[in-house]
Amino acid sequence: MSDRSIALITGANKGIGRGAAEQLAALGMTVLLGVRDPRRGEETAAVLREAGGDVHAVTLDVTDQAVIRAAAQWIEERFGRLDVLINNAAITGSGQVSPQDAVDQVPSTVDLDMVRAVFETNVFGVIAVTNAMLPLLRRSSAPRIVNVSSHAASLTVNSDPDGPLAALPSSAAYSPSKTALNALTVQYANELRKDGILVNAIAPGYVATDSNNHTGFLTVAQGAAVLVRVATAGADWPTAGFFAAEGPVPW
Repeated sequence: MSDRSIALITGANKGIGRGAAEQLAALGMTVLLGVRDPRRGEETAAVLREAGGDVHAVTLDVTDQAVIRAAAQWIEERFGRLDVLINNAAITGSGQVSPQDAVDQVPSTVDLDMVRAVFETNVFGVIAVTNAMLPLLRRSSAPRIVNVSSHAASLTVNSDPDGPLAALPSSAAYSPSKTALNALTVQYANELRKDGILVNAIAPGYVATDSNNHTGFLTVAQGAAVLVRVATAGADWPTAGFFAAEGPVPW
């Protein structure tokens, strides 16, 4: 077993996931990049290793149970445990989360197949991966689960007609999936708190990534920083919380 803390990040080939991988590797962790495309995953891992990180790619499609089980088995055989799980993999459904490209998620006209696909990745995928990795997390002395959510998950923020999200069209897919993820976070936290596993949801902010055509005003490094802070928090950090860089986010 490795003396280094071991972190698995889903959807880690680019964007916030890759940013978190870079920062965790810089802290001395062994970082496992969960990626659907093995070639791209290994290319990313090679770049991060060149920068001095202990980084490895593992094939992981959060919608494929067999692939998830194989990834968990590989981690067990190679490392024997897992200290941090960051559930980052997600899809927007419409391809973008900008006002121009999110109109096809308006509840009254949304395609139900889109909603199902978004929930399959953003909610059911988190359950599948978390449950597969829990036996490995239970072997850690300081296990942490970080679910990457969004300010768009906040019912309080969304219901404010003068709030920061008021300009966005209503969403029946992406935003509700992240709200469901927040509810799931609380339920996992309640179950696992007795085992010392901290489970929290994180809103990284409006980060410039492919999902918003790089229109976000935060850098990947800035968005990833709050994930890393919670993933490496001490035992006195809360569980069942929803946090952003500025502090707690209202449910």
